[in-house]
Amino acid sequence: MAAEKMLKFVSLGKEMPEKRAAETRSQDFYEIYREYADAKATEQASRCSQCGVPYCQAHCPLSNNIPDWLRLTATGRLQEAYEVSQATNSFPEICGRICPQDRLCEGNCVIEQSGHGTVTIGSVEKYITDTAWENGWVQPVRPSVERAESVGIIGAGPGGLAAADMLRRAGVQVTVYDRYDRAGGLMMYGIPGFKLEKPVVLRRIEQLEQSGVTFVLNCKVGEDISFDAIRGQHDAVLIATGVYKVREVTAPGSGAKGVVKALDYLTASNRKSFGDEVPEFDSGELNAAGKRVVVIGGGDTAMDCLRTAIRQGATSVKCLYRRDKANMPGSQRETQNAEEEGVDFVWLTAPKGFTGGEHVEGVIVQKMRLGAPDVSGRQAPEVIEGADYIEPADLVIQALGFEPEEIPTLWNVPELAVTRWGTIKADFATHSTSLPGVFAVGDIVRGASLVVWAIRDGREAAASIVNYLGAGRQIAAE
Repeated sequence: MAAEKMLKFVSLGKEMPEKRAAETRSQDFYEIYREYADAKATEQASRCSQCGVPYCQAHCPLSNNIPDWLRLTATGRLQEAYEVSQATNSFPEICGRICPQDRLCEGNCVIEQSGHGTVTIGSVEKYITDTAWENGWVQPVRPSVERAESVGIIGAGPGGLAAADMLRRAGVQVTVYDRYDRAGGLMMYGIPGFKLEKPVVLRRIEQLEQSGVTFVLNCKVGEDISFDAIRGQHDAVLIATGVYKVREVTAPGSGAKGVVKALDYLTASNRKSFGDEVPEFDSGELNAAGKRVVVIGGGDTAMDCLRTAIRQGATSVKCLYRRDKANMPGSQRETQNAEEEGVDFVWLTAPKGFTGGEHVEGVIVQKMRLGAPDVSGRQAPEVIEGADYIEPADLVIQALGFEPEEIPTLWNVPELAVTRWGTIKADFATHSTSLPGVFAVGDIVRGASLVVWAIRDGREAAASIVNYLGAGRQIAAE
């Protein structure tokens, strides 16, 4: 009976997939976790308690039916498990790899709260979909009825691609415009291969192409094509550009060579992995090899930069973060991986300036302490006067987060309403903007956020767009 194969969390402990040794994995850009064997995935899925109120599902932005596909995995019904997983998530194999499960589903697992160790939800999710690809269960979308209406999507990141997937399922014609030469957005150029190997993204893009999605790449809206032209060519438009404007340190010496932006650094590394010509990497400007590296910031982008620098052969890699470890915004799992690989975290520190002439030679570091909570509820850092020191550095990477570009100005569409933060103002439920037939999703609405939230927004917006286009086959993005 199926029930006999579940509820094994009392006798079976939590067991993650084998992690490659730090000294080995720090030499390459392959993913650090090995795949579950079939028996191990079945065993770990069987630890799910099938609780009456699944907090894992409640804390998943996509409301994935996690207990259902865990039960199906535990009972050997893998194709059904994939179908249940795919029903609520356009890219489960990507979320299984890069979602911060420790802050979402796994962190809220009932048996984790009771002291038994969480169900390894992300690893099982990855296993289910990888198995589906291997067995040919993942097929191009073939809508039963093709519709004449077309939608233009600006941005080929997770939000835009998720919307494209759902729109094609409804038979809508879809064209995706993107500034880069490859689709995928930050999944392609911002996230390193050791977290998300690029063939995983490329096969989804190929599936979308086979499903009838048209990609127009190397296309900058406002330069190569106007926003009005895109509106004129399509019945509806979805803005899913993400946020790419990097927050920079404004301190003396910040303009020196060797003080670089996180996205520039990560993009150069990822492009090199594709075999592209990257002059900034080859010249050493965006290459950490043989350098003392300092990364400023404590989020997931900072973790990506730190671990990339280790793999590029930096002589030392240090992270400056103004709060302590307990208050950092990045995934604790990623922090642990970075520490294992040789990253030195210098907590309660912030840059005051940079030394050196034309090229940076060091960071003037001011020590901090935690004071009263700020508006977010976290303790606000305060400077300890007279405790400054200089941290030697040949390469300083700024990873302080991202802000939206001034889209109304860049695209010459002043009537597009934005918030006081510069993000596009969109309805929370429908994702519609101030312009008729124009919708917006993901980071350009939320501010810098998670891939899983962008996927949710894209799926919801696709449903709204189909409703906007009028009577016809409706889709649900639940």
